Amino acid sequence: MKRAVAAILFAASATSALAQMTPVGTWQSVDDKTGEAKSQIRIAESGGVLNGRIEKLLRKEARQDAVCDECTDDRKGKALIGLEIIRGAKKAEGKDVWEDGKVLDPENGKNYALRLTPIEGGKKLEVRGSVFGIGRTQTWVRVQ
Repeated sequence: MKRAVAAILFAASATSALAQMTPVGTWQSVDDKTGEAKSQIRIAESGGVLNGRIEKLLRKEARQDAVCDECTDDRKGKALIGLEIIRGAKKAEGKDVWEDGKVLDPENGKNYALRLTPIEGGKKLEVRGSVFGIGRTQTWVRVQ
């Protein structure tokens, strides 16, 4: 009986750990220069495709009613809170990496090719945006 209980507990903890190796969840983005928390983003999956929206603006000086003035697509003039900034990412076959999507930088309105890689057991997320292979990577922190 003890072995059965131990096996069930081990399986449950392993499943929980594996479930965290996904971008799905809520993340806190961090400013590259200041290290200050910028926003909270919720990434969700539907039909094998990931999308992410800004849930909260965290900077002290952030206007909670701000809109995406710099956007040039269907998001132009839309409120930052609720704005979809991640679109269309799909899991790469055989890897814990999600690619082929786009990420929007609402500060400049530009869309970048996207790569999402959970690290540190899913506690952090490397978010890489690039154009023609040139770009930058931010590390987001999972919100517990």
